[in-house]
Amino acid sequence: MAGASQMPVLEVINISKYFGTVIALKEVSLRVMSGEVLCLLGDNGAGKSTLIKTLSGVHRPDEGEYLVDGKPVTFTSPRDALAHGIATVYQDLAMIPLMSIARNFFLGSEPTVGWGLFKRFDIKKASEIARSEMAKMGIDIRDPEQPVGTLSGGERQSVAIARAVYFGAKVLILDEPTSALGVKQAGTVLRYIAKARTQGVAVIFITHNPHHAYPIGDKFTILKRGKTLGTYTKNELSRDEMIRMMSGGEELEALEHELRAFSADSTLEGYADALKQENEAL
Repeated sequence: MAGASQMPVLEVINISKYFGTVIALKEVSLRVMSGEVLCLLGDNGAGKSTLIKTLSGVHRPDEGEYLVDGKPVTFTSPRDALAHGIATVYQDLAMIPLMSIARNFFLGSEPTVGWGLFKRFDIKKASEIARSEMAKMGIDIRDPEQPVGTLSGGERQSVAIARAVYFGAKVLILDEPTSALGVKQAGTVLRYIAKARTQGVAVIFITHNPHHAYPIGDKFTILKRGKTLGTYTKNELSRDEMIRMMSGGEELEALEHELRAFSADSTLEGYADALKQENEAL
């Protein structure tokens, strides 16, 4: 379904963001289509967090264009972005562990029954919708009334994804959803991302783990030190090349040469002598 529409549902062109004299983002461009998973990869400090906040309306870009369905937009808050169908799921998920799955599913947008002083949360309707929407994502929850804190990390991510899709997300931005998960739970989240894609949602999957990105991604944008190194398809970029670009091939080669210098004498004395020679050279 990827690329079914010729018009990107979300596109940013040469956006930059500055914090005083610090350049957080510099001329970053990316685009994502409906029914497509765009993986945004970068190591710690690459600028991923700033870009997420810019896409979700927390920050306004200082330069560049932000387009939704081909039309320029300016967001003053995350609520503005959400009104345009751009939903962001952060690592903390914004869930209350002691509240039920159904309550968390509708947090802030609860269905009600009754009028005036007798208006109350419609538990039955909320439970039915939560169960139904989770089922569409391939998730069979045991009881919508169980506390969300009893779910695994992958299951909590699934609730957040299903919630965003139900409330009309055209673009789903996922902030490191697999970073704190084990192999099995990470695989579960990747399946839910695939489900969202089949429903026509454009997904921006932010991660620093290429082994999670490569199986699910349709396109890959690599971010390093606030700049993009390009956007690639799987035919254009192998997993090994992706890892090399993310980590900095030249830096790794320099480190390898440095480590080899110590390989001849790996004792503490040899290491101390090497440091002494380095200090004398300085």
